[in-house]
Amino acid sequence: LIEITERYYDRYLELNPFSATAQGDHRFDARFGDYVSLAWMADSLAMEQDALEKLQTIKPKRLGGEDLVTYDAFKYGREIEVEGYRFPSELLPLHQFSNLASYFAVAGSGQGIHPFRTAQDYDNFLSRMDGFAAWADQSIANMKIGVAKGIVQPRVVVERTIPQLAAQIVDDPKQSIFWRPILNFPAGLSVADRQRLMKAYEEKIGTVVMPAYRRLHDYLETEYLPSARASIGLSELPNGASWYAYLVRYHTSTSMTPAQVHELGLSEVARIRTEMERIKGQLGHAGDLRSFFDALRADPRFYYKEPAELVAGYGAIRQRVTSALPLLFAVKPKGTFEIRPVEAFRAPSEAAASYVDGSADGMRPGVFYVNTHDLAARPKYSMEALYLHEAEPGHHLQGAIAQEATGLPRFRRFAWDTAYGEGWALYAESLGHDLGLYTDPYSAFGALSSEMWRAVRLVVDTGIHSKGWTREQAIDYFRANTAVGETDIAVEVDRYIAMPGQALAYKVGQLEILRLRQRAQQQLEPRFDIRAFHSQVLESGSLPLEVLEAKIDRWIGK
Repeated sequence: LIEITERYYDRYLELNPFSATAQGDHRFDARFGDYVSLAWMADSLAMEQDALEKLQTIKPKRLGGEDLVTYDAFKYGREIEVEGYRFPSELLPLHQFSNLASYFAVAGSGQGIHPFRTAQDYDNFLSRMDGFAAWADQSIANMKIGVAKGIVQPRVVVERTIPQLAAQIVDDPKQSIFWRPILNFPAGLSVADRQRLMKAYEEKIGTVVMPAYRRLHDYLETEYLPSARASIGLSELPNGASWYAYLVRYHTSTSMTPAQVHELGLSEVARIRTEMERIKGQLGHAGDLRSFFDALRADPRFYYKEPAELVAGYGAIRQRVTSALPLLFAVKPKGTFEIRPVEAFRAPSEAAASYVDGSADGMRPGVFYVNTHDLAARPKYSMEALYLHEAEPGHHLQGAIAQEATGLPRFRRFAWDTAYGEGWALYAESLGHDLGLYTDPYSAFGALSSEMWRAVRLVVDTGIHSKGWTREQAIDYFRANTAVGETDIAVEVDRYIAMPGQALAYKVGQLEILRLRQRAQQQLEPRFDIRAFHSQVLESGSLPLEVLEAKIDRWIGK
């Protein structure tokens, strides 16, 4: 079984070289990766199907413990991936939240996943520049096919993506973000190598990278945008309803339908509103919830005036949380993380915060990105919950523990099941009281507001993609049920338009982990140990929810 999973993962990294680099495996650092070519799609599908064929030689009834978890998780993952090849995702190769053009710029800045420690590292990135140009041209070709087939992005998605590309285009290579590694040569690099690399980077940036960005930008602006659709729901595309139903299953790792998710969202919104009403009354606000939200948005007490203050505020929360973590967690990862502002070219389209894993070798720390754009949309009372979600005990703690579990197969150490990963991070927010946070009504309300944000997603995402909601309907529903600022509301709704189904994972995953915790508490009673429960959830890596449930049930039954 381990041989099957390890061979699969070697092939996966070969086909996905950026994933390899991100994990600290530098065998493929000179490759960009095809990602959207027909050959890459065929090779990737064959990899998944071949793994499933080999898995048929394993008899799961003979397995136990972590081997059984490995079998179940690997089988589930390969089957759901194969199903996805029914849908033409390669015809929609980029949007404002996840596109290789922006990702490549961060990597090329020297602040991302690609190392710039040796001359070979610099040469590897020169090769990646050629690969980027090939990817850009293939993406344009794919989008032209999409236009011919009526499979195109919504206009609002294209409008948000174009400025990100424009931000990278400069006439002078030395003004490019890709020149920054040249300004930060590592110690020990010879004078000859420095001179050679300066010349090579100036030429490659000017003759390969910038023209590729221009071609991509100009195509989007002059040809693709006029062909983009006015509708926003995935169900408006050919076979779009089936495509969205698949994405719901993919991102929730459940068999839930869009209609079931929508109803779950409505019930969660109603429940959380009741809790919000209680705090509103506690704070003495006489109006309805919407007027309370508006009052919070307008109150200058809750907002920093300088970006550095916002970043420092998260640093202060970090100190408090770190000292309290041993109360709930028996394992502390070795991997560290830093708090960093989102790059200016990404900030207008990015969420309030995000996290990027560090490398498994410890050479690159994780990054908790803080969006310092539009400080009037970054309330102080939401910061504690956001920190718990993105950093500790959310994404950083979960990801670092998984990466450092060297006894697990690599696909489990580096896996990303959306419902597990985002569900854990939202569950982590619920631990704030136990960690000494949420001590005043406003921060407690901030935690509720954060949870409501994720409940609203269930309603809005399914509303857009299966019920024909307009962007205005989605924004209005968001505004009526959350205290989220106007900037973030627009960014969030546009995110659901661009990434159908992804936002459903948070609440579905959180509710499943809470359900498993309640089951363990009820059945184990005085033997229940919260630290042991958290270890069981975290130490097997990111798992499909049904695989996690089976694992926890076996633990309870011991």
